[in-house]
Amino acid sequence: MHPAATEVLAGLDRSREGLRAAIDSVPEPRRDQQPAPDRWSVAHILEHLALVEERLTATIAAKLEEAREAGLGREGGDPSLLSPELRVRIVDRSERRQAPDPLQPLGGIGHQAAWERAEAARAAFRLLVTRADGLELGGVIHEHPRFGALNVYQWAGFLAAHESRHIEQIREMSGQLQ
Repeated sequence: MHPAATEVLAGLDRSREGLRAAIDSVPEPRRDQQPAPDRWSVAHILEHLALVEERLTATIAAKLEEAREAGLGREGGDPSLLSPELRVRIVDRSERRQAPDPLQPLGGIGHQAAWERAEAARAAFRLLVTRADGLELGGVIHEHPRFGALNVYQWAGFLAAHESRHIEQIREMSGQLQ
């Protein structure tokens, strides 16, 4: 496997381990409970993470297909990964952000079903990256409305950082729900 793919997949694994630990810090009966009327529950956060990853996986799959049809080559050199500065901006919770409507959790599913959906979404993204290993993923670009043009490796880093942002949210919530 290309070193960049190995690195970003390991980062996704670390963020998912952190997410599981954060969830486990919230008493199970409280994981479906909102800490305040305008705040998401653990179940809402998990549903949101699944929505983001499902949508991104579909988008990247389409971009990869277009690139393959256009003659996508092999990965050469060291492709750009998510910069530490951008990771800090993504994780930063000092500014409250509103997810766009398609990424808003609808609710109505419990934390366990939301976790299973998030796990399925992660598995699909990992499979997409793994199947494209060796291809020039550093040249497959998709625009983020806030953070600009990102390649596939940077998007993987975005997913890990975005998940870390919500890990912090769950940790904050854990204290409120105890």
